[in-house]
Amino acid sequence: MEYRKIKDQDKDEDSVVDDVESLRGKPLSTAVSLGIGPIDRTVWKRKSMVTLALTVLTSSQAILIVWSKRAGRYEYSVTTANFLVESLKCAFSLVALGRIWNNEGVTEDNRLSTTVEEVIVYPIPAALYLVKNLLQYYIFAYVDAPGYQILKNLNIISTGVLYRIILKKKLSQIQWAAFILLCAGCTTAQLNSNSDHVLQTPLQGWMMAIVMALLSGFAGVYTEAIIKKRPSRNINVQNFWLYIFGMIFNAAAILVQDFDAVMNKGFFHGYSFITVLMILNHAMSGIAVSMVMKYADNIVKVYSTSVAMLLTAIVSVFLFGFHLSLAFFLGSTVVSVSIYLHSIGKLQR
Repeated sequence: MEYRKIKDQDKDEDSVVDDVESLRGKPLSTAVSLGIGPIDRTVWKRKSMVTLALTVLTSSQAILIVWSKRAGRYEYSVTTANFLVESLKCAFSLVALGRIWNNEGVTEDNRLSTTVEEVIVYPIPAALYLVKNLLQYYIFAYVDAPGYQILKNLNIISTGVLYRIILKKKLSQIQWAAFILLCAGCTTAQLNSNSDHVLQTPLQGWMMAIVMALLSGFAGVYTEAIIKKRPSRNINVQNFWLYIFGMIFNAAAILVQDFDAVMNKGFFHGYSFITVLMILNHAMSGIAVSMVMKYADNIVKVYSTSVAMLLTAIVSVFLFGFHLSLAFFLGSTVVSVSIYLHSIGKLQR
């Protein structure tokens, strides 16, 4: 739920600007005394560690999903894997709340007890994330790991357009230009000069990528609208209830899709060490994004995404025999530039 973190970050940035304005004409010693000066070594080290963690987690997501296959298929139940991911996220939220309760005590904004009116809105985004997370496994029948890293950036476009339609937020001209560049970059990266097909990814893969982008964008925008109704509510409480419904829906998916397999072979049938790493990766990725927004900034997330695309491609060369073509390199470069421009466009809105 990084949208809440971005909103808090914007408030922090505004307060820093106010501090700088108030220091005009005052001696440098005053600025230093207020902490506005060279970046502290500890802060720089923390930002570097967070950036590295996000880059590694982002780049390894697609790799671990593809690597968890055996003979081109998933021997484990993807619904049970998603259930465990939501369970881990829920546990992480409870641990974070436990620390808050120990330090600050239980308040009206951080208590888990709630009302039906507050909780009833969470099933919608939880259901959207369920479908999106399941499609995330099946899309690899049509795309490779590097291609997935490129195509999943389409959710930037869907999120931006839905922001404009649902939340009535105006997009800057730079952001609209970034959307066009992003589409061009995704298409360029998928060009295939060694086949009769123009694009490496077939139509089914593109359609699944677009559906995933729409689901992710709508779920994010809808949840942000929910959060703004009660901005003082602790983010870990809101995460907890979202993940609870995620667990419920994934449990229902297990019953509908994999009930016989789970009953006959067991809940963890087909699991391997790579499968466990993949589950941990998915659960920790959301925490890494939150840490970036808390200890670093959105530009760090942009750079991490860009480096992750190239890192995924390089690792895939050795693990899966991926061919790193000039079209892919140029396309990923254009995508990286478009993501950067979109981030800059937010600041100039």
